[in-house]
Parts: sequence; structure tokens; C-alpha cells
Amino acid sequence: MPNISPITYNTFPWPSSQYSQIPPDQLDSSDTMSISKLARWRTYWFALVLCCGGALFGYDSGVIGGVLTFPSFEDSFGITPSQKTSISAIAVGIQQAGAFAGCFLVWPLTNIYGRRIAMAVCSLVFCIGVILETVDTRSLVAFYVGRVICGLGVGGSATIIPIYMSEMAPKEIRGQLGSCYQLTYTVGILVSYWIDYGVKSMEASARQWQLPIGLQLVPGLLMGVGMLGISESVRWLLAKGREEEAWNSLVWIRAGEGEDVRGEFDDMRRGLEEERHATAGFRMRELLEGPNLHRLLIGGGLFLAQQSTGSTALAYFGPQFFALLVGDGDRTLLLTGIFGAIKVVSCLIFVVFLSDRFGRRPLLAGGAAFMAVCMIATAAVIKTYPQPGDGTVSSSGIATVALIYLDIIAYNFSWGPLPWPCTSEIFPTRIREPGVAFGVGSQWLFNFVWSFSTPYIQASLGWATFLLFGLLDVVIVGFTYFCLKETAGKTLEEINGMFEGIPDFEQGKSTSLDEDRQSCHARESSTVTRSDSKHQAAHVESVAGRS
Repeated sequence: MPNISPITYNTFPWPSSQYSQIPPDQLDSSDTMSISKLARWRTYWFALVLCCGGALFGYDSGVIGGVLTFPSFEDSFGITPSQKTSISAIAVGIQQAGAFAGCFLVWPLTNIYGRRIAMAVCSLVFCIGVILETVDTRSLVAFYVGRVICGLGVGGSATIIPIYMSEMAPKEIRGQLGSCYQLTYTVGILVSYWIDYGVKSMEASARQWQLPIGLQLVPGLLMGVGMLGISESVRWLLAKGREEEAWNSLVWIRAGEGEDVRGEFDDMRRGLEEERHATAGFRMRELLEGPNLHRLLIGGGLFLAQQSTGSTALAYFGPQFFALLVGDGDRTLLLTGIFGAIKVVSCLIFVVFLSDRFGRRPLLAGGAAFMAVCMIATAAVIKTYPQPGDGTVSSSGIATVALIYLDIIAYNFSWGPLPWPCTSEIFPTRIREPGVAFGVGSQWLFNFVWSFSTPYIQASLGWATFLLFGLLDVVIVGFTYFCLKETAGKTLEEINGMFEGIPDFEQGKSTSLDEDRQSCHARESSTVTRSDSKHQAAHVESVAGRS
């Protein structure tokens, strides 16, 4: 790999920036201010393009539940009442199965061809799936194939976006931009709910369900076209030995090549070398050895718990759940739309006020306990005070709706966003990428299990479905208390020490020994430099997924 010294940086042309050829010592204050604004706008543009993937994911997740309740959809595909449960399960679950496959299939694509190409391919695949879903073929098989193909695109893009974003975002706002992905995901869900509600009053023809399904093309196309206007990941280019292109990409996103940018570039190069050294000779069986197996089980357990809270089932089948609370009718779509709005507001509150103010365990345990109370209380009210069945909504029905809204607020303060950073933090450098990949894969797997089984559970248990989720929330409180370790505010070395059973006062001394064990006796430096710490933090976020 060619070595690029700071002296040669200024020889790299980058025509997109009028400032890239101006030596830093010749820039006046107005030039510096312009560069700062340009860098900010390029970063926001980059984040906006990637966040189209979050909106795509959210819209695709939310739109299907309402569409499945449309009589026009049932007429187009000849669905009988006895088929509703199985078709609902397949239509939602099969997309999650596609996403599960997509999150693994995208890895060779992004590693060989880069983040931009992989994202563009995911956009194309998703759009092909949407077209197959939207065309009125009168064939459920064609519709299911479209759902699977959409899932491939969703799973692939959801895997790449957090990595791509963290590899390009300035470290000062990396966490905020990562949270924007989760926010646009909830916005996508919100928009899909209200579009379903809006088209409910249309004529009951194929166009009624084709319109909300077809609108999935909007974020898909925006993401694909937007890839033409952003640069490739600096870190990926460096990993491939394409240092000149990597430098040009960093100059573009930072809109200049000052000392800070040069230092950042050097830190990236050093970090990659240290990572190569730490992962040399890695074998997959190491994931099943000693503390690593413990980490792996915790990572999978976090996402099993996340999907078992019932909140994902509510997001996919909102109208069906609200029908249990207030009876059938258009009001179920209205209540689902309000449900989506509450998700967005609560997610925004978490990002702005709560994400870094409390530890992981208190939020996770408190959130699960509060959700348990809401779900069990909902079940008790429905059982004790059933709806009159005359088209009116009783006060007990209003109370259960309020409980479900409180439940989703608690979810978005805890189990919605927190499993992602928790999973990324528990794995040391040597096994972080395969460890987090296992966590992401398990999320899609458990998502599929619950989305596929929920219609059958609801049809069999009725009101007791809420009781089931409430009891599972109680189990999750126990899992949080007895199995999870607090990782907030701790260095990676301290977290490693917790899993290795190293007392707090020995963790600093034992860091190099821990890294030696993780590297199978690879020689590690005993001095933790500032650049290494910066690289570790960036890499944690690069594999964290949604935050």
C-alpha cells in the first residue's frame, strides 16, 4: 500500500471543491467560514440520502398492516375470511425472511465493490420488489415474491447505512446522525399509517391498495439516485489500498484539507493497521470460546427481548390490534396513525434528551417493567369490560388505547434504540464485526418469528395476546437485571474486563493481556494512544446498526 505523506496531500486534485487547492495558510477567515458551511451542508446532504433508507424501511414496515385490512385487496387476490390469518402472517413474515437473507448477502457486495455500489444495488432490488407488489397480477405468489425481494433490499440497506454513516460523519456529530436514521425510520412508519388512513375513503378498487404500496418507490428511488451525489467511504477505500481516492473522498465531505483533516486521515490509516493486527488469524470458532460465547448469547438475547416486547407486532399489525380494543372500523386506522405519531415524538425526545443521560440497564429494566404493567393492564381491562359491539367506543376502550400509547413511549425510550449500541459495545475489536453481524442477523430472525406468528397468536388468544406480551416483559426485566452488564460510560477495555472477570482496579493493567488472548497471542502494544481510542470509538459506531 503506497504511503502518502502530509506533504503530498495538496497534490491530489478534487474538482468538486474550489478550496481544495488552496494551502491552509493562505485561507482568510471568510474562506474558512465558507468551508465550514460547505462541509456542514455536504454532511447533511450525505446523511439525508442515507436516511432515505430509514424512511424506506419504516414505510415498508408500516404500510402492509393497513393494506391487509382493505376489502379491495381481498377482492383483488380472492382472499376468503378463513385465509386472512395465514395471508397476513405470510405477507409480513416473508419480507422479514428476505431481510434476514439480505443482511448477509450484502456483505460480500459491500466488501468487494464498496458502500455506494452496494447501496445502489439495494435500492434497485427494492424498487423491483415494489413493482412486483404493485402490479395487479391477481396472484398472491407474485405479491409474495415482491415482498421477499423488497426484504432483500431493506435488509441490505439497513445493514450498510449505519456503517457508511459512521465512516463518513464527523466524530462530533456521529451519534446524532446515527440517531437520525432511527428517527426517519419512525417517520416512514408514521407516513405509511396516515396514507393507509387517507386511501381508506377511496373507491374500493385495486388502485386503493396499489397507491400506498407503490409509494414505496419514492424513498427507494431517492436513495438510489442520491448515491450519485455522494462519495465513497474513506475507510473502505483505505482498506482497499486506494489512498488517493480515500483522501479525495475525505476532502469532499470535509470541504477542505486543513491540519485537522490530515490528522483524521492519519488516524484512519493507523486505526486500520491496528485493526488488521488485532484480527490477524481470526477463526470463527473463537466466537464460541469462553467469554466470547457469553457475549454472543447476550447479543442474541438483547434482540430476542426487543422483539418479544410486543411493540414490533403492534407496528406491523396496528389496525388488527386496535380492533381488539375498540372494535372494527375506520377508527382503527386513525388510532394506528396516532400511534405512529407518538412513536416519532417519543423517538425524538429520546434522541435529544435521554440517550446519553442514563445508563443502559436502568432504561432497559425500567422500560420493560413499565411495558409489562401496560400490557397486563390492557388485557385485564379488555377481559373485564369488553366492548359493547354496537359501533360505539366505551371508556374502557379509550383506557386501553391510552395504555398502548404509553407502552410504545416506554419502548422508544428503551428497547427500541438501546439494543444496537449495547451489542456493539460488548464485543472486543478482534470479534466485533462477526459478533455484531450475528446480533443484526438475530434481530431479523426474531423479527420474522414474531411477525409470522402474531396473526396466529392473535386469532387464537384474542385479548390474552396482550397478557402474553406483558408476561414476556416481566421475563425481560429479569433478563436485564441478572444477565446484562452496564456498558454506558465505560471504555472498551473496562467492558472487556467485565466479561473476563477482571476487577476494576486491574483492568488498566490487564488490557494488553486481554487483547493478547483475543488475538491468539498476536503482539499488541501496551500503550493506548489517543488515536487508537478515537479509532475504537468510530469503529464501535460503524458496526452498531440503528441507534
